[in-house]
Amino acid sequence: MSSGTTELAWFKSSYSGTQGDSCVEVAVAEQGVYVRDSKDVTRPAFAVGREGWGEFVRFASER
Repeated sequence: MSSGTTELAWFKSSYSGTQGDSCVEVAVAEQGVYVRDSKDVTRPAFAVGREGWGEFVRFASER
């Protein structure tokens, strides 16, 4: 998955605290879901395919 990430619409989870620490941001693109560290947005994001992201969300919601 290669796409510039600067034009993506990033958002934090509704579970993120207001302190701004220990958060990740995600952005949904046609190719998949991009994930980055909200404390250091200059670091490269990584991408996960839509199917892989769906599996992760299902797994996390069961916990």
